[in-house]
Amino acid sequence: MKYVFFLNMGGVNQLSECEVFLKNMFNDPYILDIKNALLRKFVAFMIRKSRLKAMIKNYEKMGGKSPLTQITQSLCNKLNSQNKQYHFDFISLYVPPFACDVFGKYNFKKEDEVILFPLYPHHSKTTTTSSVESARMNLTKLKNQANIRVIDTFYKDEIYNKMIIEHILKQKKHEHKILIFSAHSLPISIIKKGDLYEKHIKDHVDILKKALKSHFDEIVLSYQSKLGPVKWLEPSTSEILSKLESKALIYPISFCIDCSETIFELGMEYKHLAKQEYDLIACPNDSVEFIDFIISRL
Repeated sequence: MKYVFFLNMGGVNQLSECEVFLKNMFNDPYILDIKNALLRKFVAFMIRKSRLKAMIKNYEKMGGKSPLTQITQSLCNKLNSQNKQYHFDFISLYVPPFACDVFGKYNFKKEDEVILFPLYPHHSKTTTTSSVESARMNLTKLKNQANIRVIDTFYKDEIYNKMIIEHILKQKKHEHKILIFSAHSLPISIIKKGDLYEKHIKDHVDILKKALKSHFDEIVLSYQSKLGPVKWLEPSTSEILSKLESKALIYPISFCIDCSETIFELGMEYKHLAKQEYDLIACPNDSVEFIDFIISRL
């Protein structure tokens, strides 16, 4: 049997998980790059306490949870109903369903194949590496005998990019003069240590620009979700929106499944900052086109 497990950071399923998410996220050495474990634990504790109330308020505005788990479950359900060659399931890194619980449902045999499919188009140690290492560690604890295969970056994939272009052009109207590709930002310090994320994002935007430049007056790359006082990748999406001169479309280029960063941050919070109106394009989610792409990668 071939098992496919989608990997993601995960989305809060209920308000009580906000603290769980923050605790696990900032204790991740790939996120908070502090070599001393005790110091990292202390800093993580301080960040968690300082951000918890604001995070809960944001999730209350979203109805008390992120859509990520529900959409990912729907994606798996559709894939399982359409394809009997593989069995699809998903794992979250910082909130349930955790790898230990998901893998515990299965009795992998030596002849089986476990396919780890991070839902990150671009590689970063903070996302792909962290998720894959956690999954491998949990498989080892269960004395897994199955072969393991990893689906890595796919931002260059023609089928994937055709889907993005179709989704953008399907929503484009005459008044949309500007297209903004909004990517999750990262601290510059992580990039300077050799992380490939910024390069992959820029390469991806260049690929998409070639197909879309005739449809827009301007195509812009920006970064969202900055935290703390350190320097992050720029320009920020909020800054770009505050200076908009024409109506825009936003495509969340670093996300495959809608989450708090898309639904709340881009869909609600930034609306109050924008000088002009903009429309937000949904992530690939459980669309037919995304399902076709996933099957093509296996």
